[in-house]
Amino acid sequence: MKYRALLTFVLILNTGAACAAGDAEAGGKLFAKTCGGCHSIGEGARGGFGPELNGIIGRPAGTSPDYQYSDAMKNSGVVWTREKLAAYIEAPKKVVSGTRMIFWGISDQEKIDNILAYLATFQPE
Repeated sequence: MKYRALLTFVLILNTGAACAAGDAEAGGKLFAKTCGGCHSIGEGARGGFGPELNGIIGRPAGTSPDYQYSDAMKNSGVVWTREKLAAYIEAPKKVVSGTRMIFWGISDQEKIDNILAYLATFQPE
């Protein structure tokens, strides 16, 4: 009986960790609807209304060479960690006051995790 309880507990923990990491496929669909109008990602991505997002995790803000950033973004000192991106996706102007990004944010943590999982698939290996 104790073995079954322990096994159930371990499975619940593992499932929770998988959920917290996000669903890249769902994130891709959400990215296309919510972010893709301004940002590109993947092979051939380039700046447009927003910067391209390949390799965004770990990159200092305001440094993509093919995009004209606001002074607020260039001078923010932000490095795009997963946590900082999550906060930015939730409320951009709270993370970088004065950003030109016109986006109200996403309050649903699952959606944010899914977008981050999708962005992570475009990190250099």
